Amino acid sequence: MTIARVIVDVPSRETDRPFDYSVPDSLRDWVEVGSRVAVPFAGRTLQGIVVALPGDAEVELSRLKAVSDVLDAVPPLSEELVKLGEWMSRRWLCPLTVAFQAMLPAALKGRTEKYVSVADDAVFSDEELAEAGALLHALRKDSATQAKLSALLTKFQGSGAHLKRWLKQGRLIERQKVENRLSVKTVLTVFPRDADTLGAGKADIPARARKQREVIEWLEEHPEPIALQELAEAAGTTASTIRSLEERGLLEIRGVTEDRDPYADRDFPVSSPLPLTPAQATALEPIASAIDAKDRKVFLLHGVTGSGKTEIYLQAIQQALSLGREAIVLVPEIALTPQMVERFKSRFGARVAVLHSRLSQGERFDEWRKIREGRAQVAVGARSAVFAPFSNIGLIVIDEEHETSYKQEESPKYHARDVAIERARLSGAAVVLGSATPSLETYEAALSGRAGPDIPHYISLPERVADRPLPGVTIVDMREELKLGNRAMFSRELADALRDRLAKGEQTVLLLNRRGYATFVMCRSCGHTVQCPHCDISLTHHKGSGNMRCHYCGYAETEPKTCPACQSPHIRFFGTGTQKVEESLAHTFPGIRVIRMDVDTTSEKGSHEKWLTEFRERRADVLLGTQMVAKGLDFPYVTLVGVLAADAALRLPDFRAAERTFQLLTQVAGRAGRHELPGEVIIQTYDPEHSSVASVQGHDYAKFTEQELFIRSQLGYPPYGRLIALTFSHESVPMLLSVGQRFASGLKAKAAELGLASTELDVLGPVPSPIPRLKDRYRFQCMVKYRGELAASALVAGVLQGMGEAVKKSGVLTSVDVDPQMML
Repeated sequence: MTIARVIVDVPSRETDRPFDYSVPDSLRDWVEVGSRVAVPFAGRTLQGIVVALPGDAEVELSRLKAVSDVLDAVPPLSEELVKLGEWMSRRWLCPLTVAFQAMLPAALKGRTEKYVSVADDAVFSDEELAEAGALLHALRKDSATQAKLSALLTKFQGSGAHLKRWLKQGRLIERQKVENRLSVKTVLTVFPRDADTLGAGKADIPARARKQREVIEWLEEHPEPIALQELAEAAGTTASTIRSLEERGLLEIRGVTEDRDPYADRDFPVSSPLPLTPAQATALEPIASAIDAKDRKVFLLHGVTGSGKTEIYLQAIQQALSLGREAIVLVPEIALTPQMVERFKSRFGARVAVLHSRLSQGERFDEWRKIREGRAQVAVGARSAVFAPFSNIGLIVIDEEHETSYKQEESPKYHARDVAIERARLSGAAVVLGSATPSLETYEAALSGRAGPDIPHYISLPERVADRPLPGVTIVDMREELKLGNRAMFSRELADALRDRLAKGEQTVLLLNRRGYATFVMCRSCGHTVQCPHCDISLTHHKGSGNMRCHYCGYAETEPKTCPACQSPHIRFFGTGTQKVEESLAHTFPGIRVIRMDVDTTSEKGSHEKWLTEFRERRADVLLGTQMVAKGLDFPYVTLVGVLAADAALRLPDFRAAERTFQLLTQVAGRAGRHELPGEVIIQTYDPEHSSVASVQGHDYAKFTEQELFIRSQLGYPPYGRLIALTFSHESVPMLLSVGQRFASGLKAKAAELGLASTELDVLGPVPSPIPRLKDRYRFQCMVKYRGELAASALVAGVLQGMGEAVKKSGVLTSVDVDPQMML
């Protein structure tokens, strides 16, 4: 008898290990490593992933429960992905099942359904037949296939007591089954017989069956398979008429799997490889050599905006495809624009599958199936596309590798860059990390001179294609504007530049990384600020809807007319959001056409594409938005970029605040002057001397990084040290503080046992988190700082495991983030 080791889908530390199950002879040929199976567990039927098939395990087979079912004909996870999941579990301290679930499309995250059927020897009284005859009829009608319990309770409301009693008495039998959340889409399709059969059949159709004859005549002219509904509409008849022809043997009707293709109605023009500049050719050569040799190498492609990094990606992908291998391209979610998709689809056509959150669940599932079935060889997508089910990867590209969106903020808290490098190690693929502003960790590693397979090889592209100049950058000190009496949100320089572009018919991109109308609502009489009742954060005013919303928990309330604290009418809206800028643009520049892109205007499916298409077709003068307008956009008539409140994020309690500000400003500046027309950038700030702002003026990445790396080295922050953030949350502050202190003292004691100095491992906290309360739960934070190759994750895991039962009883929730990107 075969044994399967299964990770059951119960995400807790207590069950985070493989469980042994016997495999029935009927399923033996179907169970493989990576198979999704249904197994009995703690009185339920649950989904699990097979991680091993030990041939000689010392287990008493008679004591093992059996695998109930295999849920897929082809395993959704390969052995390589199973190994990757095991590595992720160790690396980010998450249960194995959580790592595996991150790899599966939502459609395959199975749920357990209960089915009931009438027992063979069940007898029901006349009274029961009178009270619940319809229910019993439905049960007996479905006895062969069993009836879904949830459907019975919905259809026969008030029948719950009968069902419960009959189940307890054994007159009904309950079975559980793991079902997918979504199935493949099938379309009933008509397949006509050959012309001779149709002709002979038409002659036999009686004259009164005129519609049947018309269907045959239509099929004689159009002999290709056609959807049943489509044929009924084309022939002006009904499905029953067509089915009668099937009974005559003149055609066949069967279900055909149909892809839910999000780009089915798009026609992508075919593109060919562009001639490379000498710098591009030099950059491509070592990447192509690594792909040829199946040499797992990591490359940092550091190219200024407009330097032609995308063409290098495309030609490297072509190299991988020519060798029969596959490629994954990751881009930040906000940069996954229709324009970016078009570049890959036009070059590689149907061989490209696109995976991102703006697709429907069905569309994502079908794109994933295209990859698994070998119908696509290139996956383009956001963070989770790194798990695309390829079997022979030759290249993984991570564009804008510095982006924080590559780090998942929910468990498993993986970083797609690290996962890509590990996956490349398992498959022998090359990795290209591309950016105009690489993360300081990647940049320092590439220039460090350290050896190692995960250390990036540095490739530089310091010039734009066709020697186009980088846009000139003007920094405006808004303190001086105030001194001169200008209280508007636009400086004189930016207002004049906007008027100039409007007169010339050119376009402008405006960035304000803050949505809404006003950032907080305050009473000018008593100073009361309207806050979220569930979070320690101010509500943001949204003028269009007339309400105030919390951007953390979603709470909303109507904007007040008077102060909730003192009833004063002097309630005012402070701060500036994208809605307010839009209103000010309309007031300052009558007739201006503005497209606003932020979370509020792009929530509907297809909205990104709609707004960007309108802007590309020059039906708007200004594209105003949050950081989503800073990435991946390439419009020939954009000659001006304006940044409002450039220093808004500089004061956040995050050691990466300066780095992120510099990256965002540099990225949005790169949207200007990408084609024939020269570009200009105007940055408004109250802190023009800050290095993250001043360095943008000269496009001086090296100067900024030199200053920032010096500060990081003094403080022991990444890349010179590493961090693990632990967040504890509970409704009670004393309970929270007790658990946090117990963890901190436990880890310090463990470090002392190992003889570690505080410079090697230090525990900061527990202290209140930067946002102390979210969704009615208080939050405390501990930060573990350590240096070198110390296995700090294992130490943290050990201390938490030792606290396990006490923490469980306390109700304190613990979240561990290894190498955190967000400090809030």
